[in-house]
Amino acid sequence: MGLSKDSIVNSLQDLYGESVTTADIKAWCAMNDVNYQTVTNKLTAYKVSRGKWNLTVTEQLEQTYQAPAALPAVEQNLIPQKDDTFVKFGNFSDVKKIIQSRLFYPTFITGLSGNGKTFSVEQACAQLGRELIRVNITIETDEDDLIGGFRLIDGNTVWHNGPVIEALERGAILLLDEIDLASNKILCLQSILEGKGVFLKKIGRRVDPASGFNVIATANTKGKGSDDGRFIGTNVLNEAFLERFPVTFEQEYPTSATEQKILNKLCSDDDFCKRLSDWADIIRKTFYDGGVDEVISTRRLVHIVRAYNIFNDKAKAIQVCVNRFDDETKQAFIDLYDKVDADFVMPVDEEIAA
Repeated sequence: MGLSKDSIVNSLQDLYGESVTTADIKAWCAMNDVNYQTVTNKLTAYKVSRGKWNLTVTEQLEQTYQAPAALPAVEQNLIPQKDDTFVKFGNFSDVKKIIQSRLFYPTFITGLSGNGKTFSVEQACAQLGRELIRVNITIETDEDDLIGGFRLIDGNTVWHNGPVIEALERGAILLLDEIDLASNKILCLQSILEGKGVFLKKIGRRVDPASGFNVIATANTKGKGSDDGRFIGTNVLNEAFLERFPVTFEQEYPTSATEQKILNKLCSDDDFCKRLSDWADIIRKTFYDGGVDEVISTRRLVHIVRAYNIFNDKAKAIQVCVNRFDDETKQAFIDLYDKVDADFVMPVDEEIAA
């Protein structure tokens, strides 16, 4: 695609205005099927700082020196890869609409483990050509991990941006994964969740969000802790923090039919995929009724079909993937599958171990 500098500038201005970011240009390149480096080479005269271009600038600006250690070693592409095995379900369409809008609208997604919360956000960004920065939250996560701090590089003390600042400056989607594992140290994000950016007090610089920046958080709970003890380590989050998320999606496991489509993307044995999805559906209904304390997640079913692809043995695939449960639960799950699949035969442990 041969585009002149003027046509690129005019097209970008029509979509994003006079000031554009790395994320804007990468999204534009994805939409027009052109090379990012080729486009940025044509826009050299308009670059005002790292990751930012002012399309009204008509002459080359003098570059401000920055310590090499403060710059990324390479220009990173943070747009997730499209996964051909992905099947949309649940809240995917709504989450995608929020990301596509490019509006600042913090979103909280809650649901049981292994039901596609994180995967759906990644694939929405992949389909839209949007950059995604994922941060896995733990009880130890603090302001230094999120916002940034000073690092000793080659004997020099250099400021390094944390993932939150990178997402702010790039106009990327910031994914806070397992947010309910956080301590009150997460409150350093309060102003950011209001769309106001943040003042970096350690270096005296303010960072405002670039166009398209948004925050999405995933959790197994609603930030109220885990009363049943299933998700040990989850915490009660500050009410003021939770209130800054205007919308909460409750992600359920997919229907049996949808789950079968997911498994069929990974396994050619249609009958086995159907049996597995029916089996998981029965277990979940029993779980919701209080009959069992554990559940078979969609992720666990994917583990089983991948094990089947490796070992070519249904019984072994099921057993090695349910070994994570206690003996009583494991045996109950295996016995139930035996009833779902009349042709299923579980060999003795010695044969499986071999």
